Amino acid sequence: MIKSATCLLLLATAAVAGAAGMEKSISSAIFDPAGKPVGTAIFYEKKGGVEVTMKVTGLQPGKHGVHIHENGKCEPPGFSTAGSHFNPTSKHHGAGSPGGKHAGDLPNLVVQSDGTAKLTAIAQGATLGTGTGSLLKPGGTALVIHAKPDDEKTDPSGNSGDRIACGVIGAK
Repeated sequence: MIKSATCLLLLATAAVAGAAGMEKSISSAIFDPAGKPVGTAIFYEKKGGVEVTMKVTGLQPGKHGVHIHENGKCEPPGFSTAGSHFNPTSKHHGAGSPGGKHAGDLPNLVVQSDGTAKLTAIAQGATLGTGTGSLLKPGGTALVIHAKPDDEKTDPSGNSGDRIACGVIGAK
């Protein structure tokens, strides 16, 4: 089992760039419950949200729910320390929600038969700056991959099942 301090050191490889003329970004390593690296995610500040680009390997083929969670903690085995979905505006879950989805909702990750997947999506309303939508809030946030697909409608989590991989976003 990974000890908490070691877990934070291993799980967050962050490089924030924000100098004039540079795009603000941060990168995070993604781990399975055994502490094995299964991928990376890069977060880019964009107008209207944060673009998330993920690459993963070694996962079960099929669709998997992916969400940004409210706490920058990824303690195995179940990653429950990541908390609930990142939802600073208190919206309902899912792309099909009439009031709009919350900031932690991302599309399903489709893992190929060889266990690899790539995903690029926008976390609408999120930022790498300051304020209520910041993924870099004190304590950070986490990117979580779930065992089952997100149905994109059931509040609060889309019935996406167990948490099978996790990466800390910007924890200090």
